[in-house]
Amino acid sequence: MLASLIDVTHLIEVFGYPLLFLVVMAESSGVPVPGETGLIAASVAASQGKLSIELVIALAAVAAIVGDNIGYQIGRKGGRWILERPGRFESQRRQVLVTGEPFFERHGPKAVFFGRFLLGLRVWASWLAGATHMPWRSFFLWNALGGICWATAIGLLAYFLGNAAGNAIEAFGLYGVAAVLIAIVVFLVAHFRGRKVKRDSTRT
Repeated sequence: MLASLIDVTHLIEVFGYPLLFLVVMAESSGVPVPGETGLIAASVAASQGKLSIELVIALAAVAAIVGDNIGYQIGRKGGRWILERPGRFESQRRQVLVTGEPFFERHGPKAVFFGRFLLGLRVWASWLAGATHMPWRSFFLWNALGGICWATAIGLLAYFLGNAAGNAIEAFGLYGVAAVLIAIVVFLVAHFRGRKVKRDSTRT
């Protein structure tokens, strides 16, 4: 994980904003490249004054939205054919539609929005949304909101907390970072409460 972040950070520093846009867009459209790692690396570089965090977040959000819409169109135009065509694993592939269509009908907006924060679903949610014929307007709205929130949350975390946040996001995801932040807050509260108790005991 650390080596991956270091490698991507070096590439982002060399090629800058265009590479950030390309890797985030490619991952969002379904290509297995480290898009979120690219955002983390760019944000860490911004914290060192090498890039602008405002531009990093804006580009990552736009790239995520564009990439997801490419994935949606791929899923809508070719996803059903891939899942329904005769051949190996046909019954399993068709089961994806049997399960996915009612799921996206009931929970499509939530899956599209929160899927942006989960590695597996981040890559495949747009394809599944297209393949199950989720209405594009609904997809676009929730996808745009998810992309903006994802780029802002991951970008600012990596910007303010640096490599430590980047490694935690890579290893454990956004929820792992939240757990680390909660642990830090609990530690600080306990520390200051212990100091207060000690001061009060010395006064008495």
